[in-house]
Order: sequence, then C-alpha cells, then structure tokens
Amino acid sequence: MSDEKRVGIVLVSHSAEVAASVAQLAKGLAGGAPEVPVAPAGGTEDGGLGTSAELIAAAAASVDRGAGVAVLSDLGSAVLTVKALLAEGDELPDGARLVDAPFVEGAVAAVVTAATGADLDAVEAAATEAYTYRKA
Repeated sequence: MSDEKRVGIVLVSHSAEVAASVAQLAKGLAGGAPEVPVAPAGGTEDGGLGTSAELIAAAAASVDRGAGVAVLSDLGSAVLTVKALLAEGDELPDGARLVDAPFVEGAVAAVVTAATGADLDAVEAAATEAYTYRKA
C-alpha cells in the first residue's frame, strides 16, 4: 500500500501541541490509517505560538505522495499564511490546496476519507461537510 498514491494532509495550528494532537486523534479514529500521510505544522520554529511558513512548507513536502495535499488550518493568521504560500506558487507541492473545514472534525473526515484511497476532491468534500455535523 505504501507505493499507492495517497492524498497527504497537513494540519496547521498556532500551537504545535494542538496540531500534533489533532493529527494523532484523526489517525486514531481512522483506525490508525498508517498509509495516510499526515503532518502537523504547529507553532513557530522556536516552539512558540504562531504560524511558520517554513514549517508548513516542510510538512506539505513530507506528506506529498503525488495525489495532492489537503491543508487544514485552525485560525486567521494560519489561514493567511497558507494562502500566501499558495499564492507564491512554488512553496507548496503541486496539488496542494487550503481546505475550508472545521479543524478537528474536518481533519478526522479528511484522514478517514483519504484512508479509502479517495482523491483530493473527495477528501476536501468530506472535510468541508464536517461543517454540517450537528451536536445537539
């Protein structure tokens, strides 16, 4: 299965701990999904709160398996940083896209869907659909 093209997923948070925890949760709820490349990109290079274009670009490169990269972000400046990287055109892998989805629920939906071998459009649709999950 490791030779199969898979959608990669990057989780961008202002906190390294939050990004890593959501990645762990999503993979766990997807049955471990070892074949789904997921990378957290949280905080700054010095371990502080914030976002880092360098960490995001490195995470995206690390999960690129040729089927596209879905990038989910938590808050405002994380979204702006990803948009800036996409606008530059050469910082993120071809096929990388910012997915407008709730961070936790969207990450779980994206990883579960990617684990089925779905393409980037299907992964994005599943993550985006997480906005409709009702809790009451």
